[in-house]
Amino acid sequence: MGETLRARERPWSLGVVMARRATRDGAVRTLVFAVVFGLYAWLQAFGYRGAYPSLADRLAFAGAFAHNDALRLFYGYPYDVVTVGGYCAWRVGGTLSIAAAVFGVMSAVRALRAEEDAGRAELVLAGAVRRSHYFLAAVLSVLLGALALGAGELGGYLAGGLALGPSMYAALATALVVPVFAGLGALASQLAPTRRGALALSLGGVGTFWLARMVADTWAPAAWLRTITPLGWAESMRPFAGSRADFALPSLALSGLTLLGAGVVARTRDVGVGLAAPRDRARSHRGWLGGPTRQYVLVARGSLAAWATGFGVFAFVLGMVSTSISSAGVSPELRRQLQSLGLGSVFTPGGYLAFVFVVFIVALTYFVSAQMAAARQEEADQALETLLAQPVDRRRWLLGRQLVAALGSLGLAGEVGLLAWLGAATRGANVSLGQMLEAGANTLPTAILFLGLASLLYALVPRASSAVSYALASVAFLWYVVGSLLHVPRWLVDATPYVHVGYVPAEAFRPVPAFVMLGAGLLTGVAATLCLARRDLLSA
Repeated sequence: MGETLRARERPWSLGVVMARRATRDGAVRTLVFAVVFGLYAWLQAFGYRGAYPSLADRLAFAGAFAHNDALRLFYGYPYDVVTVGGYCAWRVGGTLSIAAAVFGVMSAVRALRAEEDAGRAELVLAGAVRRSHYFLAAVLSVLLGALALGAGELGGYLAGGLALGPSMYAALATALVVPVFAGLGALASQLAPTRRGALALSLGGVGTFWLARMVADTWAPAAWLRTITPLGWAESMRPFAGSRADFALPSLALSGLTLLGAGVVARTRDVGVGLAAPRDRARSHRGWLGGPTRQYVLVARGSLAAWATGFGVFAFVLGMVSTSISSAGVSPELRRQLQSLGLGSVFTPGGYLAFVFVVFIVALTYFVSAQMAAARQEEADQALETLLAQPVDRRRWLLGRQLVAALGSLGLAGEVGLLAWLGAATRGANVSLGQMLEAGANTLPTAILFLGLASLLYALVPRASSAVSYALASVAFLWYVVGSLLHVPRWLVDATPYVHVGYVPAEAFRPVPAFVMLGAGLLTGVAATLCLARRDLLSA
């Protein structure tokens, strides 16, 4: 209290106090991202040295994969994969720039639109706080998060034995993506009237820019697209491969313009509403008002459509590039490692799709976590309190949310299987529809398990449930990736459910682990409904 009273005498000090609070509110999310960035950077440096120990191995790898569309799709254009640093700039920078974009969007929307949705912004601005200081505090918290992510990536590079100077430049290239997309999230927070709408708009922008980078990296006539996407600018800075610092200028300029524009709009509009205010008159949807579950589907149909579009487009593109995978240039050591994992056929279209479908397994865990996060947001906004004042049982309400998440996962699993097959069929790949539908269904058990865990977390620790459920899914996947490299006891590696998912159709479906995960998900989901019935609702 004393710090706040003193800060009232110095408005900029008050802004610093507010920035500290905003930073603390997102500390868990920032810490998870920073740890993932650091471990991923270290893993790539460590793994590359082990898989390609000699210059001959690295030259063969570079010759084989420099023109591989299946890998460029994920990691971008490889400028110099003969060196450890150049390889890390490709694998780490290409992947983490996308994660940094998502972090920037989520942080900005959380610090701006979510605070208005919850009514906290109105209370703060009713005091001695100017709108400009409130906005600057939110921006400062996002920039501090960007520094944390850059520090995590830098630590991973240094732990992997890379030089300090080039490592700092590589971390900077990734960190510069955060303020660009934070500006996008800030603008969306001024336009959209709700947090869900702001996230949908800004994440749609992330997907559009990512698609532009994918096209530029995999189709030579469209390489110019790399110069108009922030993800392309980060790639074109070329860490460890003939640095081009001039490509940092567009990122800095766009960050400044979008944040400045969002700040100007924030000072002129009413608090609690967006420029695109909800329509007072709209077509009636009385058929959807038969219960809270139907009403939620009506409200969230735009978000669900966005998930379906993203999954579908990515699955189709993966199917198309599956024919470009080749075993040429793969070192004998890496071949042995892949065979020990049951991935000896990864260099066929079907084997490649089986391997990359792990992406959809992880994405579905985030999808179900997002559905439970929406339930928590409804409670925090006090909309749930109003709903439950009617003759609506809270257990039935939660079961409805779980049903939407489960059916949504089923639809997405079928969609990715169908569209991946269709994409592969356009290139003449020898992959059957039945195989790809089985691969899609193989993504469901893990999703149901994490749906149950996310539901139970929501029922037991509602305030921390969203952050913990996302962190749990991320840490489980990260442990799946690095656990076997750390020479720890096998039972520790087996602790993550991703280890027990078979690479369908490259290998047979694993029924026992699948049914165990499905059963655990159902049991924890039922336990969540019972626990929710016994706790008080929390409005913040």
